[in-house]
Amino acid sequence: MNKNVINISAMRAALAAAVIGSMLLTGCVTAPMPAAGNATLTPPTRVTRDLTHLPPPKGRIVAAVYGFRDLTGQYKPSPDSSFSSQVTQGGASFLVKAMRDSGWFTPVERENLQDLLTERKIMRALETPDDRNRAGSNVAQIGALAPANIVLEGGIVGYDSNIRTGGAGVAYLGISASQQYRVDQVTVNLRAVDIRNGTILNSVSTTKTIYSIQVDTGVYRFIGFKDLLQAEIGMTRNEPQQLCVNEAIESALVHLIVQGVANQTWALKDMKDWYDPTMQRYLQENQGYVATMEDVNPPYSPVKVDPPSSLGG
Repeated sequence: MNKNVINISAMRAALAAAVIGSMLLTGCVTAPMPAAGNATLTPPTRVTRDLTHLPPPKGRIVAAVYGFRDLTGQYKPSPDSSFSSQVTQGGASFLVKAMRDSGWFTPVERENLQDLLTERKIMRALETPDDRNRAGSNVAQIGALAPANIVLEGGIVGYDSNIRTGGAGVAYLGISASQQYRVDQVTVNLRAVDIRNGTILNSVSTTKTIYSIQVDTGVYRFIGFKDLLQAEIGMTRNEPQQLCVNEAIESALVHLIVQGVANQTWALKDMKDWYDPTMQRYLQENQGYVATMEDVNPPYSPVKVDPPSSLGG
């Protein structure tokens, strides 16, 4: 057999092995090809467990949310869309759900209050004097709307793109591999307002980073005089922006609850729950934030946070 034929066959085998190896290497960081699936419940975030495992309150707080708007004023960059907002416009829906999940609040409908009032007018129009006096009437009795004790205000106050970018790549003998990443950041603000006098009871801002990763692997090489081998494989993964906004809102709500307990705006059902691990972790995080603001030296180190003296314990 011709020696040149043997060399070409060996070269093709080596390149085939290199291609398979690069695909396997890329496969370690890529997900399988997506397939059509059924609708499912929105997955919980990393903060959802903290929100749902908070100690119970002394009494639920009736709270109203009139809106949680996008205050960034930013739109998606071209060519995606010049008229589509950068972040979700459904912040109020995320906040109301988080309030119910926490077990600390009883949210009342205020965002679409006009729709509720219209339905109540329709129900009153269907009533007759006999319906009002007859206990077995099919027409539902209309009660008074529940007033709120506090109003939760705030919004999405910042969205910063490309706050950090980077990557790495390598190429050798026509075989290449590269990885790039981008980091965005969303910031939300949440505050509790006392409806009796309009004072701000508590206010907190939280920030969530949004990661985007791109991985590419390719082969570009002549394996013969006229034979060109070219193969590419890659993957891009972006964190869903709406889930990141949801996580930032949930984190802000947990901090708001913990701050309210610390400054005695509201109370725990059992003061022994002050030392609950979830409570202590967020109290320490707040304590570390205050220490950073005061530029304490030496650096802050987390310790068990004791309750205010008036709370006992």
